[in-house]
Amino acid sequence: MEKRQIIRVINIHPLVQSIIGTALYGLLSWSANTFPLPAVQDITFRPGVAVLIFFGIAYGPWVGLLVGFLGNTLGDVLSNWGFYWNWSLGYGIMGMVAGFFARANHNFRAPAEILKAICWGTLGIAVGLLFASLTQVVVSDIDLTTALQDYFKPFFIGDFAVIVILLPILMIAFAAVAAHRGR
Repeated sequence: MEKRQIIRVINIHPLVQSIIGTALYGLLSWSANTFPLPAVQDITFRPGVAVLIFFGIAYGPWVGLLVGFLGNTLGDVLSNWGFYWNWSLGYGIMGMVAGFFARANHNFRAPAEILKAICWGTLGIAVGLLFASLTQVVVSDIDLTTALQDYFKPFFIGDFAVIVILLPILMIAFAAVAAHRGR
């Protein structure tokens, strides 16, 4: 098999999209880690979550999973926080769940599609953060109330606010660039 045929068999677009999304989300997370939310330690306002949800929605669940997992890991490591597998996997799940919307979405400018994307993003945030918060019960030996009140709730409120504000901007900008490029 020729080299060109092998490249055609292996679709590298999702890998490239995952690398770009990981870098963007990881660097935005790292830069935002200096703005803690009024809750337990290490909870921050993360505008990069809009990038994570966008990549899941634009490119599908596997890209969303990789961007969330690797981007969160990158942001935490660059912030000298270390590696927290449950939170990185939770953010990966967040991007993956939002990515299930990608198959149904066609017009990133349509208000109804933007609203659907926000709904899928919200579902992704809820599922991913529930996973991360509930596993924190085992990882850190905390009680369920602490996991839900001190971890899930502030993260959910912050991440939800981010996607309501920034996700429509990213979708409309993406649609404008795609239209300009003739796609």
